[in-house]
Amino acid sequence: MADVVQYRMERMTEELDDLERRGLFGSAEIAEIVRHRRDFEYRLKRPSPLKEDFLLYIDYEKRLDALRDLRKRAIIGRLVEKEKAAGQEGQKGGKKWKKSMSDVAGVLRILDIYSKAVVRFKGDLDLWFQYLEFCRERRHGRMKQALAQAIRFHPKVPGLWIYAAAWEFDQNLNVAAARALMQSGLRTCPKSEDLWMEYLRMELTYLNKLKERKLACETGVGSLPKDDKETEQQKEENVDAFVSLSNDILFQRGSLTIQTIYHGAVEALPSSMSLRKRFLEILDDVDLVQSEELKEEIMEDLKKYFSQNEDYWDWLARRQVAYTEGRKDLSKEFLLGKLNKASEVYEEALKVLPTTKMFSLYAKFYTDVILADREDPVSVLINTAFEAGELTSRLLEVYENAEQTGCITKELAYEYISFYLQIGRIHEARDLAKKLCSGRLSEAADVWTLRISTELKWLTSKAASIDDDDLRSISELFRNAMTRVSASEVESLWLMALKFFSTRKKHFEKLVQSLMMDLAKAGQSDNGYTIAFAVISWVLQRDGVKRAREMYKRFLALPHPSLSFFKNCIDLEANLASAGDSDGVANARKLYESALAIYNQSTELWKNYYMMEMKIGTSETATAVYWRARKTLEDTTGFSSPNHL
Repeated sequence: MADVVQYRMERMTEELDDLERRGLFGSAEIAEIVRHRRDFEYRLKRPSPLKEDFLLYIDYEKRLDALRDLRKRAIIGRLVEKEKAAGQEGQKGGKKWKKSMSDVAGVLRILDIYSKAVVRFKGDLDLWFQYLEFCRERRHGRMKQALAQAIRFHPKVPGLWIYAAAWEFDQNLNVAAARALMQSGLRTCPKSEDLWMEYLRMELTYLNKLKERKLACETGVGSLPKDDKETEQQKEENVDAFVSLSNDILFQRGSLTIQTIYHGAVEALPSSMSLRKRFLEILDDVDLVQSEELKEEIMEDLKKYFSQNEDYWDWLARRQVAYTEGRKDLSKEFLLGKLNKASEVYEEALKVLPTTKMFSLYAKFYTDVILADREDPVSVLINTAFEAGELTSRLLEVYENAEQTGCITKELAYEYISFYLQIGRIHEARDLAKKLCSGRLSEAADVWTLRISTELKWLTSKAASIDDDDLRSISELFRNAMTRVSASEVESLWLMALKFFSTRKKHFEKLVQSLMMDLAKAGQSDNGYTIAFAVISWVLQRDGVKRAREMYKRFLALPHPSLSFFKNCIDLEANLASAGDSDGVANARKLYESALAIYNQSTELWKNYYMMEMKIGTSETATAVYWRARKTLEDTTGFSSPNHL
């Protein structure tokens, strides 16, 4: 390994001598460069070099080459200033600086490191693209080789084919090679939607360039020479060259190109709706012969293959109001017509697909218009053209139809009630929430939560303070909700109730008693005891440590409290002990003993008990816990000796 590194270092001698001879780096800096490069070379020659080793070496060489270039420019600048001072402005300092080894060695070394890195880490696409970008930025001749190598290792990556074709088209100005790469990529990755679209864009870009060249030939504007005689001659020659490319023929060629690519794309991706939509977007922006016929064909295909898809109808409806921005005719009648067309599409969709999703998309359309933000100029235009009530009534009608047809879900119901709240119609929101919670959504926790929130908001707006009748009503509402909602979803309601009644002791105590009765009936339940510990936390914050301890003892007196509840209480006492509470340790021991009386086969519980004694107890108490555990546990494989814990 040392011989290889030494050989590589010796090959740098000519470059380093050149850098010093030209005054770009001093002898001390050259020595530092040698030291850094030797260190990097040894890293790369390790049996398993890391990706970071290559990247750090590349980064160092890039910074070094940038510094070299900066100093070179400074020296040339000083030479130019000297020439000006000596009255030799006709000469240029740059001509005195002939290109030498040091001007290209840095880039060649970076390319060499990249080449080794991508071979070492063949599967790292990010590294491949860094390599390709460096080749592109430096316009180095190795680009073709690097692209071919990347595609050989990753033929199934569409992005590489697109990158290669873009380089041939934009940088190398080789349309034939770019087209060949795109077609090869499509044969290898026929299911890539992006590849099809980039192929289409490339062909259209090429067509636009042909149009520009033809226009330049006809008018003599652009790249044609300024000399009159030469201009005429060039014009005649170019017109002859492009005589076959009249405007009509160019447009026809463009239409034929799009048709060919479209038919190939849908044959490869027959079930892709987004592909057809993207084709339409491009067609809307180009002016080609027969483009309207192709648009109609695409629209027919979309309806034929995707009429049973709600997203198709949503896209079709939103398309009716698209392309409004920038038009001169933005009267209320025009915008109303656009909105009515969109509504007609949604209504037709509901006849075909009277589903929950379809109603939800319909409602979202109007919501987006009513609550439009600045990022959607079309919605802003429509929204400002109408009275708020006009659009609001349409949206509410959609929600009502969803409810009447039985297509309303808890998500849609939540949106329905929330919209009433957003527009400040709290009474309607209350009535609606009550109706929905009494009907088919009587077990929806989110709807119940929103209903209770609405009631609380209404009570707060009605009066400065809430009286006892209001509190009884809310308490009854909470109890009703908790009996309807499933056990797995009831926790959010309990936490909401605890928060509301935390400062009202009488009602809070009734809530606790109700919870204890539910826990006694349900038995061991982590969900219920999670709520119980939330109660203890509220009591701790409100009434202090003593009342919190009294509260958790009440819950522990219930039949078979859950193990998680014991752990939470133990953690509470441990935290209190850490904060200086003198009773914390003793209470934690009592809790461990109570928990082990029920869960004596819990290895984790014994381990935690032992660890606590090791931490805050004595060696005797810790050893006693350890041997008790060994005697009690039927399976002691997870309980190692004290020296290994």
